[in-house]
Amino acid sequence: MRISYDRGEDVLTIELDASAPIDHAEHVGAVILHLSPDDRPVLIEILHASEFLSSLVKASMRAEPVTV
Repeated sequence: MRISYDRGEDVLTIELDASAPIDHAEHVGAVILHLSPDDRPVLIEILHASEFLSSLVKASMRAEPVTV
């Protein structure tokens, strides 16, 4: 797995399997999921990543503690 961030484009890329070919992609909101020919996730792109990560951190700060 490799994670990279392009500050100029504000895109976070999470490469799950560098050896798998990308066949197609699904785009939902700010997330693009690239899939292999057998529909396995290969690459995830998060557009407007700074916004996404900021909201993720804020949500996690508001979350209730979980008791196990």
